[in-house]
Amino acid sequence: MTQTLWAPWRMEYILKDGGPQDACVFCLPPEHEGPLPERLVLHSDKLVFLVMNRFPYNNAHLLAAPRRHVGILAEATAEERAALIELVSLTTERLTAFMRPDGYNIGINQGKVAGAGISDHLHIHITPRYNGDTNYMTVVGETRVIPEHIQETYAKLLGLFR
Repeated sequence: MTQTLWAPWRMEYILKDGGPQDACVFCLPPEHEGPLPERLVLHSDKLVFLVMNRFPYNNAHLLAAPRRHVGILAEATAEERAALIELVSLTTERLTAFMRPDGYNIGINQGKVAGAGISDHLHIHITPRYNGDTNYMTVVGETRVIPEHIQETYAKLLGLFR
């Protein structure tokens, strides 16, 4: 029997034209601080921000990034690096209390050869992990199964970062 796996949010990724070459999907309006629902930003302040990954590896896959457009960790100031680590720490603390994951993948892919899909704007991946959250779908079917729509997850997480 054939089963259907619906992932309607993926169409945006499939059909995207890439936009202007100089546009950065991570750069926020300079004057904006706080959440930005249309961009899935959960938190932003003068140095860093936290955004949901539009094309997640797992439910509640988040990205912490500096506000300033820098491509590698060495280009960030000491203050920006400290703010990023503090944001990652705060995020895992809040996600642990709220979602109770069994662990996290936290990492920086620096450069295209290292897997950075967007290499011009530094960002840290924060991915909650659960025992049994991976299966044959990713390996055999090249498909990820995300158990909740991204907008529902955003609504749940927004209150954690206000």
